[in-house]
Amino acid sequence: MPGGTRRNKKPFQYALDADWPYAVMDGYRPAQVAQAIARALSEAMERQALSANALASAAGVNRQVITYVLRGETWPDILTLASLEAALGEMLWPRHIDWPADEKGVRRQPPPARK
Repeated sequence: MPGGTRRNKKPFQYALDADWPYAVMDGYRPAQVAQAIARALSEAMERQALSANALASAAGVNRQVITYVLRGETWPDILTLASLEAALGEMLWPRHIDWPADEKGVRRQPPPARK
């Protein structure tokens, strides 16, 4: 299976606190990327005043898949992501290679500017 046994856990299960998608995450980069996608998706939907139903219709993506991505209950696939980005007119994929590294060289998503 791609991703090995770590893929058996859902992205939100790598959160070190319960504030998904703004949680502090462990060092597992794929889970951090899934969190960044969920955060970007949530914020884009809020900016554009789109419900999951409206976005699902516009993107041709199942509404439940959108909900699972937002909750961190699934690993977003590239087809879903590309369809959502096209419907939103916004990039959701994070520039994770540009995230700051800690003293051990582990890159983590910077904390968001909270409202």
